[in-house]
Amino acid sequence: MKWITILGSTGSIGTQTLAVINEHAERFRVRALAAGRNVSLLIRQARCFKPQKVAIADESKYAELKTALAGLPVEVLAGNDAVCHLATEAKADLVLNALVGFAGLKPTLSALKAGKNIALANKETLVAGGHLVMPLAHKTGKAVIPVDSEHSAIFQCLHGQEISAVENIILTASGGPFYGYTQEQLRTVTVKDALQHPNWKMGKKITIDSASMMNKGLEVIEAHWLFGLAYDKIKVVIHRQSIIHSMVTFRDGAVLAQLGAPDMRVPIQYALTYPQRLELNVPRLNWEKIKELNFAAPDEENFPCLRLAYEAGKTGGTMPAVLNAANEEAVNLFLQGKICFLDIPRIIEAVMNKHKVVNAPDYETLLATDEEARLLARQFALKKG
Repeated sequence: MKWITILGSTGSIGTQTLAVINEHAERFRVRALAAGRNVSLLIRQARCFKPQKVAIADESKYAELKTALAGLPVEVLAGNDAVCHLATEAKADLVLNALVGFAGLKPTLSALKAGKNIALANKETLVAGGHLVMPLAHKTGKAVIPVDSEHSAIFQCLHGQEISAVENIILTASGGPFYGYTQEQLRTVTVKDALQHPNWKMGKKITIDSASMMNKGLEVIEAHWLFGLAYDKIKVVIHRQSIIHSMVTFRDGAVLAQLGAPDMRVPIQYALTYPQRLELNVPRLNWEKIKELNFAAPDEENFPCLRLAYEAGKTGGTMPAVLNAANEEAVNLFLQGKICFLDIPRIIEAVMNKHKVVNAPDYETLLATDEEARLLARQFALKKG
């Protein structure tokens, strides 16, 4: 029996993780659940899975949560510190971090310091703080197992291989809902348009990131830290069908790829069961219906977020945290209808150009950098052109 703590249990990854756990109830138990502000769903999850502890980051929701769970033997907590506390919970065997954004970094560090293995679905953790997370994981001897479909694919392809044998890794990208769009077309796209991903069902923030290609940019930085590869060894290719989830090219010219239907339950379950594989009730590929697999180079002129991510990653220091914070703020503003889609990369680039890089930043420096970048992003959002 493996005990699982889920941070971000009410989001897309969190709910699908609970679905996987429910399918293998004989193998998994939920130790603790943490959510941001969706108290009604957290209440239903707690009643169904009966964890020992639950936490809601939004402290204004504490009374409602406490009252609703009064009849259950569950400890109810609130606040960001409570989320970090759950990450260190002694009896959990694995902490799955599905929090959104920079908020996922501190709980990841807390979990590793407490000697917990991490299943990581929060890519911003490594984007902003990879230089803190991965050395800590090596020091504590704990695993950071990727949950993102692309990084899970690379992780699987590298199983049993020496990283020195890798020539490059290739992250596949669907291209999102706006693949092939011109600048003129992108000027008038709406939030509703941007949320219509062709292949995946995801949360709003990651879906917008996919539309702008920033999601792939963040994944490039994440891959750099997960696999210890230089940026010139991390490639991106458009693959509209989302059947090949990513590939590894080895020094002898061989290419290994991980394929499957676009269903996040597959990488989620692999992270929970690694190195074992269990049966999972998900759609299988129908090879008779797959006529061809198509690939194309990314359009960095009309979707500059990918270029900006490479630049931030290569610059290092606090710059990736700036990229991430500016993007989070810009995406929030877009979702609120306060800026247009093309303002997202404009704001990010403006904030990056304004920033003075600090090398080898500690967590407190990253936190201050994150706050400063968000403020600048809001300021630049008011400026046009």
